Amino acid sequence: MGVYSNFKRVDATGKVTGEAKYTDDLLPERCLVAKVVHSTISNGLVKKIHTEKAAALPGVVKIVTCFDVPDIQFPTPGHPWSVEESHQDVSDRKLLNQRVRFYGDDIAAIVAEDEVSAARAAALLEVEYEEYEPILSPAAAMAPGASVIHQEYPGNVLKKTGFKLGDCTYAEALKEEGLVRLRKNYEVPRVQHCHIEVPVSFAYIDVNQKITIVSSTQIPHIVRRVVGQALGIGWGQIRVIKPYIGGGFGNKQDVLYEPLNAFLTQQVGGRPVKLELSREETLACTRMRHRMLFSVDAAVRSDGTLVARKAEILSDQGGYASHGHAIVANAANEFKQLYHDEKALEIDCATVYTNLGVGGAMRGYGIPQGDFGLEAMIDDLAACIDMDPYEFRLKNCVKEGYEDPHNHIKFHSYGLEKCMEEGKAFIHWDERRAEYAQQTGPIRRGVGMAIFCYKTGVHPISLETAACRMILNQDGSVQVQLGATEIGQGADTVFTQMAAEVLGITEDKIYVISTQDTDVTPFDTGAYASRQSYVSGKALVKTGKVLVKRILDYAGEVLARPAESLALVKNQIVDKDSGKVLRSLAEVATEAFYSLQHSVHITAEETSHCKDNTFASGACFVEVEVDIPLGQVKVLKIVNVHDSGKLLNPQLAQAQVHGGMSMGLGYALSEELLYDEKGKPLNDNLLDYKLPTAMDTPDLHVIFVEEEDESGPFGNKALGEPPAIPVAPAIRNAVLHATGVAVDSLPLAPQKLVRAFTEAGLISKGGEGHV
Repeated sequence: MGVYSNFKRVDATGKVTGEAKYTDDLLPERCLVAKVVHSTISNGLVKKIHTEKAAALPGVVKIVTCFDVPDIQFPTPGHPWSVEESHQDVSDRKLLNQRVRFYGDDIAAIVAEDEVSAARAAALLEVEYEEYEPILSPAAAMAPGASVIHQEYPGNVLKKTGFKLGDCTYAEALKEEGLVRLRKNYEVPRVQHCHIEVPVSFAYIDVNQKITIVSSTQIPHIVRRVVGQALGIGWGQIRVIKPYIGGGFGNKQDVLYEPLNAFLTQQVGGRPVKLELSREETLACTRMRHRMLFSVDAAVRSDGTLVARKAEILSDQGGYASHGHAIVANAANEFKQLYHDEKALEIDCATVYTNLGVGGAMRGYGIPQGDFGLEAMIDDLAACIDMDPYEFRLKNCVKEGYEDPHNHIKFHSYGLEKCMEEGKAFIHWDERRAEYAQQTGPIRRGVGMAIFCYKTGVHPISLETAACRMILNQDGSVQVQLGATEIGQGADTVFTQMAAEVLGITEDKIYVISTQDTDVTPFDTGAYASRQSYVSGKALVKTGKVLVKRILDYAGEVLARPAESLALVKNQIVDKDSGKVLRSLAEVATEAFYSLQHSVHITAEETSHCKDNTFASGACFVEVEVDIPLGQVKVLKIVNVHDSGKLLNPQLAQAQVHGGMSMGLGYALSEELLYDEKGKPLNDNLLDYKLPTAMDTPDLHVIFVEEEDESGPFGNKALGEPPAIPVAPAIRNAVLHATGVAVDSLPLAPQKLVRAFTEAGLISKGGEGHV
């Protein structure tokens, strides 16, 4: 079948039958259990931890506090390491922290014979704090007199960056007469990934005194490096194994608790130690999508020409850097990569430490936040000049051939405008905009849209490297090993298709090894950035070509023919010109292994240092029904239209988009992590955190515009993260069309909408909707 076909997932049977083994399924016998003890304040200092009562409890093996761990600060984000210091991540976290920086910070750990004993001991620890005033917003963090969260950053600002484009400044652009100007603020909240499998690992020391960590992670090779840095030991002393994984969405693109788990097994003589988080700990103490605040200022002409824009973006980082400023910098890039300003564009952004949960990577890596601030502004600008939002976008969006002026990423292929056309036709845009223009009554309908673009991989901002190994088996089948990780997205299936295509053998003869083991698996930085089918795919293609050459070289020797006259087609060695079958690949493979004259074990392993990138793009169109008195939004019809290059597996591609759209629905309508005035989480559980269910999900429609991209190994480009980007702003803009009310923050929860509709006069003070 090869690529571009609906080949069945290679892991489907194992997953539906339960044969696929996840981390918790692989626990060794007599495995100890670790429990992390979290702070009960959000800002302060641990003065003393009384452990006597806990230590006396039967079953307790070891208690470790923040006073017992190495005095080493290390980075946690899943970025490639760099030999250049300027490209290295911020090291601001220890295994356990005496300086408390958010409610739930890690201050101690219990190792016990069982989970009950560990939990009981954790409850018996008595902690003395020196408590400071909680800092719960970027404004409070930057205010004079605010306590310093990290001594290395005395103003609590992790980093500031900005850029200016155009022939003049924004202020100079405003001197033109007749411009229509918009000044507004937009805001997006913290949300959580809510992957099915919580973070879990177990660690032990093997007979060679190597620390082995089995973990549910997206980035096994990066975990290995960070554990070494955190413990101050050689990276070769660590082995990381990644089995099947129950989702990550970026949360497991951070090194979460593997370093602490490695340290704990050291403290108990190398015995196996399991460290699994509860759902509550996962929600509150791991990573989350950053809250961001956008202050925008824009000017347009009455004909719809976008003249100039200025934006200031604040990213609420929480207590630790994690992926840090890279997220908001990515959000800022969307402003220049999606629209062209005739005269000027100025962007300034800052990442600010606060005493709330830690922001990190989450599907879209800052672009969902940036796209909301941008696409809400675009609809509001169109409304200012009474112009159709679709036509406004079409007039001002970047055109074919766009190249980012700073990082030089290009639209090697461009399907954005075609995506807009397809979405417009599907939603019946013109008809619905006219039909819903003059509505009255408590129930109203509207249509909205949002567009986006998203790069494929991280070059040139960071390193993109991947390796692949292929081994010819005796029966003519091929083992394929990559450091790229299957985390539920279907990577192993697509790699199987790619391998079959490039080798010239059928998919049933390809065995992709799903488990990554840093001792034996070729290097790859992991699953993130929608990079794997693009970056790791190039490594696979490069390796496959080498393997085919070596197979044909040997076959030529066996057949006494020039290798150049041979080809490998559907598991057969054939004459390249006539197609005549000369020998089966299985026969040649057996000969290679066991020949008494010339035994060769035919393998190939290659590295691809990817130095290219490209943009994927698309649009979301949505029709909603708004119950004004109840503040409820019902999505009636929704479609995502994507240009992700050639589709390697259309069914898998559709599934990716469905998943991303579902995440976008929650971001738009219900999800938000809430905190009290002390910084304590209020809804760190799946009862109070309003995650949409199947009952809340409308039919999800997907359209693809397949523009072959010359830079992709098979004409493909990013698809994993893009589906989550445009849904929320499209829904917001549909509510604007339905009601005339611009709600400028997410989520569009009933309480917020009722308040906005009341302020707009759509609901009387008595609560009745105007008819």
